[in-house]
Amino acid sequence: MHCLTERQQGFVDRAAALADRFAERAQLHDRENTFPHENYEDLREAGFLQLSVPAELGGEGAELADILPVLERLAMGDGATALAFTMHLSPLGQWGSVWRRTGNPRLEALLRQASEGTLVWASITSEVGLRNDMTDALTKAVKVPGGFTLSGRKSFATNSAVATHCSTTARYEDAEGGPRVLLCQIALDQPGVRIHQTWDTLGMRGTQSNDVELSEVFVPDEAVVHSLPVNHLDARVLETVWAWAMPAFSATYTGIAAGALDFAVRRLTKRGRPIDPVVQDAIGECTILLESSRALMYRHAEEVASRRLFDLGVQEATARCALVKYVASNNAVKVLQRLVDVIGGMSYTRALPFERMWRDAQAGTFMPMGNLAARKLIGASALGVRTAPSIGFAETGHDSRAKEPAPAP
Repeated sequence: MHCLTERQQGFVDRAAALADRFAERAQLHDRENTFPHENYEDLREAGFLQLSVPAELGGEGAELADILPVLERLAMGDGATALAFTMHLSPLGQWGSVWRRTGNPRLEALLRQASEGTLVWASITSEVGLRNDMTDALTKAVKVPGGFTLSGRKSFATNSAVATHCSTTARYEDAEGGPRVLLCQIALDQPGVRIHQTWDTLGMRGTQSNDVELSEVFVPDEAVVHSLPVNHLDARVLETVWAWAMPAFSATYTGIAAGALDFAVRRLTKRGRPIDPVVQDAIGECTILLESSRALMYRHAEEVASRRLFDLGVQEATARCALVKYVASNNAVKVLQRLVDVIGGMSYTRALPFERMWRDAQAGTFMPMGNLAARKLIGASALGVRTAPSIGFAETGHDSRAKEPAPAP
């Protein structure tokens, strides 16, 4: 694993104790297609639900570089729990980062709710038939007195089994100047919200990423936290979604692969095979793949912390975020496949955890930003081709290095 600071190691040690418990429960939840509620209670009792909330607001103040090894270690025990937890941990970290710079009072209120344990978050934006890149939505927003009503159906709603609130997107067709994508906050227990039990998948079964139907769900004006023209790349979305979510997903899938590698090493050692050159080759290649992923993740975390990432321009910076997730998720798949060569039939039995890890790893390549979308964006950026109009920090109302309070994101 990446060389950790003393503070990060402390977080990881706490995560390790949880991950070992999660590993004992993972097979049952995978087989029964159920959400691991007891794992979430363990996360709550361990104080991890407040991990990325600023310390000044009652949390532990973990930065992006701090949460990555935590997610990786949790995913070594159960990738589904780690991925669900990512949907809470990453948004709080995003907001905490913005709050530290701007002092935004609305963000402060949300973060204090999280530190008090009354808010658990989910990001629910995916829709069947639409690429989930935060530039459009099929869900419709209709203007009503005091706000909007939202109607539509969201898919892949990871963490909706335990979340109290979520961020979501809707298209407001009648906006002045043309259609806009609204980024909204809603409570999952408010009228018009219904969760449909649709989740029955190859892997990541424990996430229970079911469909969420919105039927004229009222969103007050103050809960519309941002909007952007349809089919535009946006600096605010870059800062609060892509810059954090991509490395967080990366850490989760890297953790799944690291768990599989740990399993393989222990089994192969027990069978007396460490001196086999073929085994050494496989384990060496897998270690190299994981360390390559970690190097990119922690480079990215440093670029976010220093804010150098946001000086690149919106498209270039978004492509750089996509690169981190692309490499890590594909490396994870390669690790699992390579290990099959040396552990053989053990990889195929459901009595052992490797088979579940193998299936769980497959989801990484199509989660946002999916492989095809990432390659196209990275390639276009390298070629100097603009894929869409970009809205920079100045247009969103604050500079990338601004010290004054910005409009509520």
